Amino acid sequence: MSDKPWGGRFEGATEKNVEEFTSSLHFDRRLYRQDIRGSMAHARMLARQGVIRAAEAEAIVGGLEEILAEIEAGRFAFDPALEDIHMAVEARLTEKIGETGRKLHTARSRNDQVALDVRLFLAEAVEELLAALADLRRAGARLARRHFGLIMPGYTHLQHAQPVLVAHHLLAYDEMFRRDQARLKESLARIKVSPLGAAALAGTTFPVDPEGVARELGFPQVFRNSMDAVSDRDFILEFLSHAAILMVHLSRLSEELIIWNCPEFGFVEIADAYATGSSIMPQKKNPDVAELIRGKVGRVAGSLMGLLMTVKGLPLTYNRDLQEDKEPLFDAVDTALGSVRLMTGMLEGLTLRPERLAAALKGGFLNATDMADYLVNQGVPFRTAHEQVGRAVRYAEFQGKELQELTLEELQRFASQAGPDLFDWLKLENVVARRRSPGGTAPERVEAALRKVEKELGL
Repeated sequence: MSDKPWGGRFEGATEKNVEEFTSSLHFDRRLYRQDIRGSMAHARMLARQGVIRAAEAEAIVGGLEEILAEIEAGRFAFDPALEDIHMAVEARLTEKIGETGRKLHTARSRNDQVALDVRLFLAEAVEELLAALADLRRAGARLARRHFGLIMPGYTHLQHAQPVLVAHHLLAYDEMFRRDQARLKESLARIKVSPLGAAALAGTTFPVDPEGVARELGFPQVFRNSMDAVSDRDFILEFLSHAAILMVHLSRLSEELIIWNCPEFGFVEIADAYATGSSIMPQKKNPDVAELIRGKVGRVAGSLMGLLMTVKGLPLTYNRDLQEDKEPLFDAVDTALGSVRLMTGMLEGLTLRPERLAAALKGGFLNATDMADYLVNQGVPFRTAHEQVGRAVRYAEFQGKELQELTLEELQRFASQAGPDLFDWLKLENVVARRRSPGGTAPERVEAALRKVEKELGL
């Protein structure tokens, strides 16, 4: 008897380098819990349907429970000659309970088995990532609440643009992470589709009950087409796409923390726990965690592109190429989850430096747009006002002054409609307070937005 479940057709032994090349056990062993869980559900279904006896199903389930305990205790001997976790578990089951163990695979193929395992794994991973994102959003909301009244420069093109509340800036990232959550939640409907019962590709002659297995596994849907069930991995591609977008959002925030942390800005200080030193320069405190999060975007985006290339030309149905779906998935899950958790810790330990933020407000003519708006309220067409303020800015820059530091007479050289009330209009706290349009940075708008986020997150 061959030592391989598929060996009956073959006479010669498999080349050792072929075994090594085709083996996935060194990475898909990670799916042991999902594989055992699916096998238990399959065994119980076979008994309910009269395909095997109830006592046989009990023996199979009992053996699988013992194998689960062995793996989790580190006592399970993974034989590299066995190709994957599915064969490793089944071989051990047969060792433990004899020929009854060889009945487990009735009405099942590794094709629908592995598809189920991956779906179970990804559903759990998405739920874990959703919880981690909620924690990240809470950390950001708490930081926004602690520094609610603080004003900072807003930027476009990394140039001073208009003043905004720090809380408003932080809530922009909350919107990104909220959308990341929404995408992931929506994807669960397409992940939680049980493929078990599709068998190799055409279904099975046995009276299986896919709906019953799906219910036991907590999946609300079952496959509609047996060929599609075993051959497509678009649910993984969808996750990788969502994970890549999430990583881009984390990267953008990392980039800002890196910039804000540098001495030229000095807006924040990253906690020691999330920084490292230099091997040669004793004074250094480097934002390595933020840099690594920024750098790891490439891993997740690469996983997406790699799997897209793997599946793009595959004919129906299953092809061994699909073995290449797991390593990019596992890596993307680990990278995204670790990055979210580390960013949460960074935000929780972040120190803002109000004096540096206040100093940064003194350059860059952050109130120039408001001077133009003031002139519009005096009846000046906006484009004319824009031109007048631009000339005033050029003059003030030459004088080494801010707009509000010019005299009224100087301002009136460029804008004759300017009056004494313009100076109050140009105060930065008033500039911020006037941004009352929906979604704007006015304190009452930001307060309402922050309260909404706090309510969503149970704060």
